[in-house]
Amino acid sequence: MTARILVVDDLLPNVKLLEARLSAEYFDVLTATSGAEALRLCEHDHCDLVLLDVMMPDMDGFETCRRLKANPATAHIPVMMVTALDEAADRIKGLEAGADDFLTKPIDEVALLARVRSLTRLKVVLDELRSRASAVAVLGVAGALPNVADDIGLGGRVLLVDDKLDSVERLAITLASAHYLTIERRPEDALLRTVRDDYDLVIVSLGLQDYDALRLCGQLRSLERTRQLPILLIAGHDDKARILRGLDIGVNDYVNRPIDRTELLTRVATQVRRKRYSDSLREQLRTSIEMAVVDSLTGLNNRRYLESHLKALMTNAASRGKPLSMMIVDLDHFKSVNDTFGHDVGDEVLRGFASRVKKVIRAGDVMCRLGGEEFIIVLPETNIEIAELVAERVRSAVGHSAFPVERGTRTLSITVSIGIADRGGDSDPGTLFKRADLALYRSKRGGRNMVSAHAA
Repeated sequence: MTARILVVDDLLPNVKLLEARLSAEYFDVLTATSGAEALRLCEHDHCDLVLLDVMMPDMDGFETCRRLKANPATAHIPVMMVTALDEAADRIKGLEAGADDFLTKPIDEVALLARVRSLTRLKVVLDELRSRASAVAVLGVAGALPNVADDIGLGGRVLLVDDKLDSVERLAITLASAHYLTIERRPEDALLRTVRDDYDLVIVSLGLQDYDALRLCGQLRSLERTRQLPILLIAGHDDKARILRGLDIGVNDYVNRPIDRTELLTRVATQVRRKRYSDSLREQLRTSIEMAVVDSLTGLNNRRYLESHLKALMTNAASRGKPLSMMIVDLDHFKSVNDTFGHDVGDEVLRGFASRVKKVIRAGDVMCRLGGEEFIIVLPETNIEIAELVAERVRSAVGHSAFPVERGTRTLSITVSIGIADRGGDSDPGTLFKRADLALYRSKRGGRNMVSAHAA
């Protein structure tokens, strides 16, 4: 997987060295020699990752990172700080500025590529979610995109997997001060917990005694339920090879022992914040898709949904030699309800109508609001005779008692006219609709509050 990486360093030899290493792995590399130039490039050019030197004149790496993360247009871009400083305080300062990871000079090439691939993998997933969410926002069926910087990453649901009691006790004291912590000492049970419960982060100790911690990480990445769940490793200084292997299989971050409390909390907050951000993008996308195919007033599917699914339903029925029927339902004299009592009362009637009808049709039947007071019900595996019985049940459910409106202070009697048709040997939705519409017209012409059938 390739990506576009911005290398930022005021020393040209350092820039050239990183550019050569990354280009050899087929990454597209941009370069900048100052923080100000990096900010301009990130805002106007698509970047998947920023490798940012800490020690620069005018604007150092910490300030550059803070500005990148404060700008909604660039806040989602992963930043890896590159520094000659190996003090925990400097790492914490960078993480608090919004950095996603650290590399210490002299740079180990294997570690560089493993970390770059891990962060760019995450960026690709977020970009896809952002792209889809942006598209539906433009269509007006969703709100503005969430901003990753709006969340400080506290109060996360964290699962700690560690089988050493002393280690668990020390970690629990730190983590429970800022997050909702669950402790699991058995890796097999931890996997079951992640499938059953919702977590924002899993912390896994590489020092599990009788179980390969990386196998647990691989299992988490292989399951659909946990594929996007962030994983943070607790590692020893001699675990470098296993850390790199973990990053390769999808681990998001790690902390070395002895653990600095502030660094651990900062890295956990980063992962929790990122998880919530991706979850909010997915939820916005799911909601927008629902809004695109669901009638907001009645909660039924809308015309767009019907148009996209009816052909498939009919083709499936034809291929299996099964019947399929359509029912068009029209509320009688509904215009007079709106004209006399107002559209608010009319909306109450429509919602009540939808609720009544859903109770008397099958779960597998497809009910849609076609527009105004006209509705369609598609009945798979139903011939015209059975459809007529269902239609009578619908007509009776609507007309058997008046609809309460205006908070129950008034009632209105409503009836419906229904036309039904079956597909016969046809698989064309337009033809089926025309036959059902002709049957509906016959019901209206015959005095309304009745069911008429049009056989194929």
